[in-house]
Amino acid sequence: MSNIVLARIDDRLIHGQVMTAWVSYVGGKEIVIVDDKVAKDPFLSTVIAGAAPKNLTVQTLTVDQAAEYLLKNRSAENVILLAKSPETYLDLINKGVDISEINLGGMGSKQERKKLYKNIAVSDSERDTFKELLVKGVHVYIQVVPNMESVELKKLI
Repeated sequence: MSNIVLARIDDRLIHGQVMTAWVSYVGGKEIVIVDDKVAKDPFLSTVIAGAAPKNLTVQTLTVDQAAEYLLKNRSAENVILLAKSPETYLDLINKGVDISEINLGGMGSKQERKKLYKNIAVSDSERDTFKELLVKGVHVYIQVVPNMESVELKKLI
């Protein structure tokens, strides 16, 4: 199994300074963006990949492609996974990818979302997905940047 050093939810995906801080904190060597819409849009993929620290490999994959890549490419080292929603991680886990913890970094307000914690807002279906991840034993915590205190999601949901 590939060595996943960070699985992060952030609806901005690669967010310059924030991602640079996480990359150095976890020793990331590769970023795998898991997003069906972005993966199918070459222009968007290029723009988002361009925001990554230059020393990293960046791939933009659909959920199915990411699951296949992570399950088959056992030599991948220090992989950072980025997705916009908890559903993406639940899908990966259900496809056999071993993800033991998820960093919740940014889910902004949208019409169907209600504030959960500071800059984190979730819809009812996203809340249900987080509950399902917690039941599966996945450690989910909120931490925008490495030097901030982390907050356990299970205390908020």
